[in-house]
Amino acid sequence: ALVVRFLTKRFIGDYEANTGALYSRKFTIDGEQISLQVQDTPFVSLEEDTDSICCQEQINRSIYWADGFVFVYSITDYESFRLLRPLHQHIRRIHPNANIPLLLMANKGDLLRARQVSSKEGLQLATELGGTYCEVSARESCEGVHEAFQQLCQELSRSCGSCNGEKRRGLHLVRPKSPNMQDLKRRLKQALTSKGKSATAL
Repeated sequence: ALVVRFLTKRFIGDYEANTGALYSRKFTIDGEQISLQVQDTPFVSLEEDTDSICCQEQINRSIYWADGFVFVYSITDYESFRLLRPLHQHIRRIHPNANIPLLLMANKGDLLRARQVSSKEGLQLATELGGTYCEVSARESCEGVHEAFQQLCQELSRSCGSCNGEKRRGLHLVRPKSPNMQDLKRRLKQALTSKGKSATAL
């Protein structure tokens, strides 16, 4: 929902399950146009009775190529919050010395009555992991989501500008291909069609 909000400014509550698609978009930062790729990664879980994460190889490839990370959790689901520290440790094993921008994004800020994770906990974890923190509601507004992504993009622009094209040179993994916006448009069309049929049935 957050990726859809950021790329299209629309909120779609029900759509296809996350397939790990990669989307491209032109984005203007401080007057300069950059090409941004957003990897919508599949779900990550904790291994049973451990604090280690269980993730698909696709996620490891995404971690390898990423210039920045957005950690998303729901303020109504403490388990989604509990995943973030092990996920960060997993990323640090892949990039032990890299200074990669990180945004900790708490979603469902409109569901305060169901809150399980406080803003203080989110801010403390972001500080511990060396990232920035924001609390948003993908359902209520696109502005907060857009501002958070824009802040991360500004950090990315500064970070990539200082690496002089030397990032991870000499390592050999195939960079994932981007279907640009076509797949996202297809998913949105399917979701809207489904909603229309439901409304007609009612």
